[in-house]
Amino acid sequence: MLASALATGALAASTGPATASDVATTADATAVTAHRTVGGNADRCVPIRPESGFYEAGRVGSEELTTPNSRCSTISVSHIQDPANPTDRCQTFLLGFWPLVDGSLTYTDPVTACGRHRTVLARDVPNNARYIVIYAIDYIDPVIQTVKFRVWH
Repeated sequence: MLASALATGALAASTGPATASDVATTADATAVTAHRTVGGNADRCVPIRPESGFYEAGRVGSEELTTPNSRCSTISVSHIQDPANPTDRCQTFLLGFWPLVDGSLTYTDPVTACGRHRTVLARDVPNNARYIVIYAIDYIDPVIQTVKFRVWH
């Protein structure tokens, strides 16, 4: 699906919370136990906390990331929080994928994600896919909003 999506310039994204097949590993061990799948995909996605890479036009982009070689075929976000405003636990995210198509990354649709729950941003992502995570910011004054989150891939 990703290969055809890259060719057409569109990627499928889920707007709802992660499903049982998207739940994964160590940091959410109790959730994993409760939501294990028959096929075993629940234990394959790994979490990371990417560094910020850039700010442009009201959005912050992460450093470049690459999906690992695994059975995980989704990219999700969780544990969203603005450290400057700990009660703010929601943000709008999208992904930008390489290779460039007509000089631009291929982007997913924006998805709002909240709190500790995993929210899928892209499905059917192959191993070694290169991408960035982008989120819309709510403020730039007195400093640019920085959101902490986990990426599961």
